[in-house]
Amino acid sequence: MSKPLCLLIGHGPGLGAAYAQRFIDAGYDLILLSRSGAVFDGHMPPGAEARALASDAGDPDALSATLDTVVADHGLPDVVLYNADVAVFGTLDDVNEAQFEQSWRVSTLGLFTTARKLGPLMAARGSGAVIVSGATAALRGKDWTTAFAPGKAAQRILAQSLARQLAPKGVHIAYIVIDGVIDTADTRSGFAKGKPDDFFIQPARIADTALMLARQDRSAWSFEIDLRPFGEIW
Repeated sequence: MSKPLCLLIGHGPGLGAAYAQRFIDAGYDLILLSRSGAVFDGHMPPGAEARALASDAGDPDALSATLDTVVADHGLPDVVLYNADVAVFGTLDDVNEAQFEQSWRVSTLGLFTTARKLGPLMAARGSGAVIVSGATAALRGKDWTTAFAPGKAAQRILAQSLARQLAPKGVHIAYIVIDGVIDTADTRSGFAKGKPDDFFIQPARIADTALMLARQDRSAWSFEIDLRPFGEIW
C-alpha cells in the first residue's frame, strides 16, 4: 500500500462504515478489523485498497497477533481509529459479571493492547494519530449503563494517559465524546423508533470530525472533542 494507511478497529454498519468511507475518500488505504472480518462495501475510489481481517478486540493475544500481521504485511498505520465496543445496556439486575467484563475488555483492554503494540512504533517514527470513539457514558453513569459506562470511562482515562505519554513523541491521541444516538438501522428500529431525523447524530458527520482530528497541525492538537445533535439536552 503506497497511500497513507488507516487502521480501523471495529468496522461494521453505522459508524464503522462511515469512518471507512470518509478515510478512503480522503486518500487513505484501509485495514478493517472486526470480529466477523466484514469487508468494505462502500464506494471504492480508483486505486484505493481496503483489506479486511477478523480479530476480536477483547482478546489481547488475538488482537496483538493481528496487529503484528498488519505491520508486517502493510506497514505501520498513519491513523488508527479505535471504534470497538460492546453495547451492553441494562441495570444492575439485567447484566452479569461476564457482560461487565466483556464491555471493559473490548472498550479498554483492546485500546491498551493497540497502544502497547503500535504506540512505541509510532513514537519511534515521530508521527501518527490514534482516534477513539467515546461516549457520554465515559463522563457519567446512568441506571441503564451499569456495564457500558465503566468500560467507556476507563477507556477515556486510558486515552488521556496515552496522550500524556505519546503526544510529546509526535503521536496524536484524540477522544471523541459522542453525546447522542447514532443514526443506524438498529437504533431506528429499536429504542429510538419513531424519532425524527434531527434526533440522531449522523455517522458521516462523526467521521468528518475524525478526519479533521487526523489532519490537525501539532501546534494545535485536540485531545477531547464532544459531538451532539443541535437539539440534544446536555
